[in-house]
Amino acid sequence: MARGNTGNTKVFYQGASEGFAVFVESEEIVRKWKEDRTIPLTEVVAGWKIFTTEHGKQGILNGASNLQLENEFGTKNEDDVVKKILEKGDIQSSENPERQGSTNDSKGAMAGH
Repeated sequence: MARGNTGNTKVFYQGASEGFAVFVESEEIVRKWKEDRTIPLTEVVAGWKIFTTEHGKQGILNGASNLQLENEFGTKNEDDVVKKILEKGDIQSSENPERQGSTNDSKGAMAGH
């Protein structure tokens, strides 16, 4: 059975010294939210966490600190920061490759010899 074939969609915003990203449910919901701000952010953002990276869109993601948010956005209010990232950021979608493998190697007599 194939596993791990799930897509990731994030919005990346390049700041003055580092990049910021938030994961979202889908590219489509972000586009809808930009047109209709009555859609709650909780339906748009997946896993309410703001990430930062020093190496561009594909860099290693770390949780953004309040100081980093304050320096870049002038506020540490996560609602305001997420809105700015969604408004000005680039949407990036990717799909994880599917994984296949043995699900249980200890099936006793069923195991291949």
